[in-house]
Amino acid sequence: MKNIGKLHILTDTVLQSRFSHMEITRLAIAGGADTIQYRQKSGSTREMIEMARQMKSLCAEAGVTFIVNDRVDVAIAADAHGVHLGQDDFPLPMAREILGEGRVVGGSAATLDEALKCLRDGADYVGFGPVFPTSSKDDAGPVSGIDVLKQVVRDIPLPIIAIGGVDAENIPDVMKAGAHGIAVISAVCCQDDLEGATRSLYEALNKGP
Repeated sequence: MKNIGKLHILTDTVLQSRFSHMEITRLAIAGGADTIQYRQKSGSTREMIEMARQMKSLCAEAGVTFIVNDRVDVAIAADAHGVHLGQDDFPLPMAREILGEGRVVGGSAATLDEALKCLRDGADYVGFGPVFPTSSKDDAGPVSGIDVLKQVVRDIPLPIIAIGGVDAENIPDVMKAGAHGIAVISAVCCQDDLEGATRSLYEALNKGP
């Protein structure tokens, strides 16, 4: 059974430069993250592989799932648990063929049609959003809102991970909509207290009804 976590923290050193990918990983794990996604859009492939290897080691020690964003080659070299791919990234069916059934392959979707495509292409989960306004991604599409999230949850028989403007205050609405979990970038990476910010999200996710 593949482990699709509920609290996905995407590491980022472009929106902020105070914390390294490793520091974000360590502090997010301490705060309760069960999935770390390495997000690096540019730079040396060799350096990305080395960073991914270090992050994977830290995640493995803590029993946390390690996902690489976009880069199937880096995921293979680092022996990551899986990859997360956007609609215009490496084709999801090809990633599955290369990585095999044992690895996690996630797909991004901004609409119900895109989520259905992820399902058809063999994704293990769908990262859906932006659910709320976000400044973390330049290419984020129009805000979908809770009602569309509910529709995606209803129509797609996969774990749905809500992304885009998700924070501790709106997590209850996201989870009531039926989402499996959440993914965040700036809600952790751009905070002064990364561990505390992650813990706040963890507590909101795991609060009883």
